[in-house]
Amino acid sequence: MWSWTAFASFLTSPQILEGAWTTIWLTVVSMVLGLVLGCVVALMRTARFPAVRAVAGFYVWLFRGTPLLVQLVIIFTGLPQLGIRFGVITSALLGLVLNEAAYLSEIVRAGVSSVPRGQVEAARALGMPPAKVAGVVVLPQAFRIMLPPLGNSFNSLLKTTTLVSVVSVEELLRRTQLAVQIDFRVLEGLVAAAVLYLVMTTLWGFVQRWLESISERGHTQSVRRRPASTPIEKVGSA
Repeated sequence: MWSWTAFASFLTSPQILEGAWTTIWLTVVSMVLGLVLGCVVALMRTARFPAVRAVAGFYVWLFRGTPLLVQLVIIFTGLPQLGIRFGVITSALLGLVLNEAAYLSEIVRAGVSSVPRGQVEAARALGMPPAKVAGVVVLPQAFRIMLPPLGNSFNSLLKTTTLVSVVSVEELLRRTQLAVQIDFRVLEGLVAAAVLYLVMTTLWGFVQRWLESISERGHTQSVRRRPASTPIEKVGSA
């Protein structure tokens, strides 16, 4: 028989809410580090040297082609057999970051590739240094394209963190599983956890739409302020 009292107790439990906070910071840290590593991998995949491209391609192939659960188990229990040991949190973060970076690198690569090559060449012809070309011409346009898939990746990562319970990280789901063992109200506990996940993903949905609106507004304003024709546009559209 369903118990609303038990459901409310799980929903407001300090232990479970602490697990929700663990889920949030694990997601944020993994996303940030994964994006940094993903940018590096994306650059490697567009490098001039075939060996560098091969290493990056192998990394993406390996981590996108195997389950995260298996990767976490190998990091936490397999690497110690080789003398490499990580703590619980470090193992969880390492697995999440390495896995997420493989997917984010493809998003970054696609976003950068979407910028017309002619605009990059025109910026270089005007004497812009590589860093300025990337910051002024490439990244603003690429970021606007990458933002929706990056936001979706963050949303998915919030729920993917449930897998780190396999290495004993007490995130939201793990805390819930421990809590329901006290009075065996499994259904009420899992539904309460689902509600908390729904709250987190819903709040992130608002943040994502806000970020997208700011990005789109900035793009629209820059287009309105831009002169009728610029050297970059002329070369880019040629």
